[in-house]
Amino acid sequence: MSLPELPRARLVASRLVVVPSAGSTNRELIERASAAASDWPHLSVLLTDEQTAGRGRLGRSWSAPPGTSLAISVLLRPDELPGSLPVGSFGWLPLLAGVAMKRAVTAAGARDVELKWPNDVLIGGRKVCGILAELVPDASAVVVGSGLNLTIGADALPAPTATSLRLAGVAEPDPDAILAAYLGELRVLVYELANAGGDADGAGIRSLLDRECATVGRDVRIELPDGRIMTARATGLDDSGRLMVITDAGPAAVAAGDVTHLRY
Repeated sequence: MSLPELPRARLVASRLVVVPSAGSTNRELIERASAAASDWPHLSVLLTDEQTAGRGRLGRSWSAPPGTSLAISVLLRPDELPGSLPVGSFGWLPLLAGVAMKRAVTAAGARDVELKWPNDVLIGGRKVCGILAELVPDASAVVVGSGLNLTIGADALPAPTATSLRLAGVAEPDPDAILAAYLGELRVLVYELANAGGDADGAGIRSLLDRECATVGRDVRIELPDGRIMTARATGLDDSGRLMVITDAGPAAVAAGDVTHLRY
């Protein structure tokens, strides 16, 4: 797959730069935006279909055969938004990106699409997209990176729990349409949160996530960053986007972890 001109996505992004290859689009966008902030406004995008050193949550690597996926990094600058978006509300941003990608993938024709907390998009219970948000060094902006599997075949999947749009029945995924839909949804959701001063309840964001996130209301297994395993019932999200759970020991809030939806 070679990337087209992406005219629809360019209408949404404030700046869209396509590179033939990148180690990590997040790292490259952070470096570029830090070196020349005025050249990279809110909703700037760095994109490639060949990422060689992608990173996921908990320090894991992310990889895909060249030309079969999109690595999308989006720059979010709170000081260019209406209202305010305090650092304490940044935890909502990868969750909002997950909602935006879920909607974009559904619009592309995928069925049985779910959002798994904190920011994996699943099709039929298999991961089609992972999301990683990172601060720029001065904490003035956030880069949200997404790795979306477009046309990876079954023999090249990075894990048995992964899938691609093509394997899920979208025969010819349109990168331009998907990217434009994702950016459009993300732009609106972030605007709404900032317009409410970062108040997720005031913006209706928490209730939206309670509806959109398939993890809420499920029995889950959580691998915590320190290696501990927790089995719990997910009950909702707190005011900073952490997952609220009930364990045998009582209620708890989880800020980060690798979640598996349990099926009995």
